[in-house]
Amino acid sequence: MSRYADLSREQLATLVPELLLIGQLIDRSGMAWCIAAFGREEMLQIAIEEWAAASPVYTRRMQRALGYAPAVPGQGDVVTIFKGLQLDIGAPPQFMDFRYTVHDPWHGEFRLDHCGALMDVEPMGEEYVRGMCHDIEDPTFDATAIATNPHAQVRPIHRPPRSPDDRAAGRLPHCAWTVTIDPSYPEPEPVPALEVNARSRAALLELAAIDPDDEGRADYGGPLLSDVDFGAFSHSALVRIADEVCLQMHLLDRAFALAVADRVETEAELVELRRKQLVGIAGIGAERLALALDLPRDAAGALRAIRLHPLLNPAAYVSAADGPGEIRVTPGPADEDEAWISLCGPAWPDALRAIAGAVDPRLDARLTDAPGGGWRVSVTTGEARPEAEEVTVTRFSTGATFAFQPRRSLPITPL
Repeated sequence: MSRYADLSREQLATLVPELLLIGQLIDRSGMAWCIAAFGREEMLQIAIEEWAAASPVYTRRMQRALGYAPAVPGQGDVVTIFKGLQLDIGAPPQFMDFRYTVHDPWHGEFRLDHCGALMDVEPMGEEYVRGMCHDIEDPTFDATAIATNPHAQVRPIHRPPRSPDDRAAGRLPHCAWTVTIDPSYPEPEPVPALEVNARSRAALLELAAIDPDDEGRADYGGPLLSDVDFGAFSHSALVRIADEVCLQMHLLDRAFALAVADRVETEAELVELRRKQLVGIAGIGAERLALALDLPRDAAGALRAIRLHPLLNPAAYVSAADGPGEIRVTPGPADEDEAWISLCGPAWPDALRAIAGAVDPRLDARLTDAPGGGWRVSVTTGEARPEAEEVTVTRFSTGATFAFQPRRSLPITPL
């Protein structure tokens, strides 16, 4: 059973966009350390490879889960592409404020009325903006689109860098793009890591089907919506979406690990960079979850934050069991993929400590070996601890404090 199943439908509707945003922040946590280790140019290549090796896999998973996969595989339309973007950690709602136009099944446009990623990199200078908005977006937008149709192309109408006058005036949209599906367009060559990632346990994991009789929407069939109303989905559907979003993060991290592994000389260097990335997302993710779900700022609240954090989810992927005042973690599918949880244990408790400290600086995680295998995590209370450097680095992103606002959900019809 999912670890999210005991949350209310209202809590789940709050949780899902939070998880999407946490997934976006994975790169804010990891790429700073890649720049330090390899330089800006190699960081850009790592970003391209990780998204291109992950998004086609998880895009198809979400299509199948929510019943909007094309009737004929590989022959989806622009509406299918746009629905996928709305449920993608690369485009969390509002923070990456995509606005869509559908001309017909094969032609559409989107613009970003707010791009949180741009707000993060713009202070770093024009070369970083070009790196993200040109070098990374060109291949990765297409990589996402071709998961739906191999003859889809995403092309810019306009995009940053913005002129000083545009920045000063706050002119919108930040960028705009066309999406065109044409059988004459050649199929792009996938990155080699995509095939590797597609064979992972995360990619092939079976999750519980959505209960069609549960109150609320069980799928995302029908028209494209301007903003997904997560509150309209059923409890069962929201649980599945939450678990799928966590798998998106694991697939992205696995692609990140594959890309970094090609650039380091030793396994120890790879583990060090992955752990830095994990600590940052562990702390910021837990902070957002604790605030969104109003978790108590005590040991019980910290243990709940650990239980709900993507590090330990979905339950079918990360093997763990609740006990009195503790969680016991045992080997499972995630360990076979060498996912985040495989980096953790009594010898390296830093990620769990970051989660506990995000709930309250006086809280700490204690990890001990468990009889018969695996390890246990409990939460202790003591003196306030300083925030981990990796969490502080991730806090650079405006996504760390971004606040979601209520939105009306309206159907989008072809013009």
